[in-house]
Amino acid sequence: MRLRSLAPSVFLPALIYEVGNGAIAPVIALTALSLGASAAEAGVILTLLGVGQILGNVPSSFLVSRLGDRRAMMVAATVATGALLVGYVAPGLPEFAFAVLVIGACNSTFYLGRQHYIIEVVPPTMRAVALSTLGGSHRIGLFLGPFAGAAVIHLFSMRAAYLVAVVAATAAALSLLAIPDVEGPRGKPEALPARTPITAVLASHREVFLTLGFAVLAVGAARSARQTVIPLWAAHIGLNATTTSLVFGVATAVDMALFYPAGRVMDQYGRLAVAVPSMVILGGATALLPLTHGVVTLSLGAIAMSFGNGLGSGIIMTLGADVAPADARVSFLSVWRTMSDTGSAIGPLVVAALAAAWTLAAGVVAIGSVGLLAAFGMWRWVPLHSAYANRRMVRAARSEAAS
Repeated sequence: MRLRSLAPSVFLPALIYEVGNGAIAPVIALTALSLGASAAEAGVILTLLGVGQILGNVPSSFLVSRLGDRRAMMVAATVATGALLVGYVAPGLPEFAFAVLVIGACNSTFYLGRQHYIIEVVPPTMRAVALSTLGGSHRIGLFLGPFAGAAVIHLFSMRAAYLVAVVAATAAALSLLAIPDVEGPRGKPEALPARTPITAVLASHREVFLTLGFAVLAVGAARSARQTVIPLWAAHIGLNATTTSLVFGVATAVDMALFYPAGRVMDQYGRLAVAVPSMVILGGATALLPLTHGVVTLSLGAIAMSFGNGLGSGIIMTLGADVAPADARVSFLSVWRTMSDTGSAIGPLVVAALAAAWTLAAGVVAIGSVGLLAAFGMWRWVPLHSAYANRRMVRAARSEAAS
């Protein structure tokens, strides 16, 4: 199988769908403010996107098991279209908040469906590069989305960004309907995936969740906080919004450029070759961010953070694929994604809580330390649970598969 064969049916729908999420990301809080929310209430509504994703992970496993990957994703994109239209016309905060929550839940189903499909059709020897490319597709879509949203906002109004997302979600659903999936080593996954109760998965795999799962939670916290600490620290040292946006844009470009080489390294040299350096660089650069004092040093710090984040592109999905049991894969991945998404929700809250109770610098250093703890957790537990942890184990797994 060649990676490019997955582009039409896997990577293209993911990229298109994420363009919509990128378009609305900058205007969710602004829409809440325009509907009469205070700054604190707008922040709470913004977090509902992540809350919806967390709450939607377990139900998404039911949907994927009942309908299959492709149909579940089409349903998610269709429901997201309706929620985005509600966001466009919402007359008040309750309706708008509900729409944001539903969009987050739809995202979880869309992501789970495509991750599970890749695991089913891609051979383990190219699993990491396929999943990291899927992560790269999400990153590219999120990068392009704000530009598309800005264009229609300039021509029409702020809420027109939701129409960009409507078009993107609809186009993603139509692409899934029109473009057939490719066949993997075992052909197309015709049968619906097995549905195993979540409680049974938690009981039978509690050791994985209580060890590697907590490392994954820490990775999610360190990664998500990156998007919070850079603009907050930029404002703290007196940079204006335009300069901050440029710094963030350059750093994001560095992040996007690394998804393919990261996947290749994981497939050739094992998961630890990416997981540990990624978290050491991200955590260390974050912890050192309070030492920056101007646009040049902040840019260098932001680039280092993005380099670490991009180096780990696809690592959570890849590890989930490695450790998920074949007879309960969908249920296991839904719990796995819940742990990662919970970490993503906690990260910015850690920074905010310590900034309020102590100083912003303390919050930044603390979340950087979480990244370093994640690196230790990966080093300690990945070899215990993944058959592809390091180069020796990768070679052994390939030899066993060949024989």
